[in-house]
Amino acid sequence: MTTVDVLVVGAGPAGTSAAIWARRAGLDVTLVDRAVAGRDKCCGDGLTALALRELESLGLAPQALDSWMTVDAAAVRTPRGRLVRLPLPVGAGQFAAACRRSELDAALMELAAAAGADLRLGVAFAGFDEAERRPNAKVAVLSDGTRVAARFVIAADGVYSGVRKALGISPPRYRGDWHAFRGYRTAPRTAARTLWVWFEPDLLPGYAWSFPLGDGRVNFGFGVPRAGGGTLAGSEIAGIWKGLAERPHIREVLGAGVAEGPARAWPIPARLGEIEFTRGRALLVGDAAAAADPLTGEGIGQALQMGRMAAHAIARGGPPHSVAARYTRCAQSEFIADHGLARALSRVLGHERLAEIALGAVDVSVWTRRQFARWMFEDYPRAAVATPRRWHRGMAQPRGAYADATPAVAPAAATSPS
Repeated sequence: MTTVDVLVVGAGPAGTSAAIWARRAGLDVTLVDRAVAGRDKCCGDGLTALALRELESLGLAPQALDSWMTVDAAAVRTPRGRLVRLPLPVGAGQFAAACRRSELDAALMELAAAAGADLRLGVAFAGFDEAERRPNAKVAVLSDGTRVAARFVIAADGVYSGVRKALGISPPRYRGDWHAFRGYRTAPRTAARTLWVWFEPDLLPGYAWSFPLGDGRVNFGFGVPRAGGGTLAGSEIAGIWKGLAERPHIREVLGAGVAEGPARAWPIPARLGEIEFTRGRALLVGDAAAAADPLTGEGIGQALQMGRMAAHAIARGGPPHSVAARYTRCAQSEFIADHGLARALSRVLGHERLAEIALGAVDVSVWTRRQFARWMFEDYPRAAVATPRRWHRGMAQPRGAYADATPAVAPAAATSPS
């Protein structure tokens, strides 16, 4: 039996972040994931300012990733066809980017292994051995038959978290809160260098997107809330996907690009605070804690940050209840207000007229457009105005991630397709 300080289940952004920070604190870490190297995680591939700052702190080098694309603006189409250009600060680092998840996750796994984590791929969490009672550890059983006695377990194993189920804290029949579809396409030069968001009337409060990648392709997809409360059913979603790229205003951007590989769908969990953050010696992070943003569905930044928080809570020491309380306070302080605001705005965007008014209010001046872009890409906390404890020097004059590094590629420009 292996004995460690921390067993991390799931080697995505949340798990690798937790493993790296725990190793930096001098803790023994075993990191397992049921997938093997090169896995393809269904994702929009977008990286917000929050995610970029976390990645920089982990030591990730963008120039080593072929698909990395720096983004300096977004082009947003309102439900009634108005085009709004949202610029991000220029010349002060990166505030948004896109990168294939298969490439990003592989790089993060390499960083975790380099930090000294015992990385085991193709090995799944199978359950806890409740018959093996140890006063200072939780014994986990892995799919290869090995057992790991860990002082703490960090559940970073996604929306269908096996650890969460084993702890008995999963919502019954939980299948996420949003549906997301995405595929990769070749694209003309304009689309391959521009981040696009389309608020389609039949998708509200969801949206369609095209995120540029450094290899000349785009991640094209859409996300909508799950059926219930007037949202779309599965058959309707499948029908929308079939014709989405052929809508005239979208085809004008994407051109006659060719789809590469099959489209993939995945649930997005966005109910942070409704699922327990901890149970005993286990801490939940990222999708396992349903931490995706209720407005955009973005979850990489939150996952990276929660992994760091969990590792720091454990590293500070103390009995399990103290570690759990420390982590819970930190997560609630950082996320609950932001997610509450995002849910409220999502309800506004669920109505075409209100969405048009809201996006029209953004398009008043260069200043309002830039500030909304900063807010949308999580350059500062979503509910910063209501949470002055999180104010810090320089919020109004931001500095992005990788400000001292040369961008891997030229910034993408959000221009009209014409």
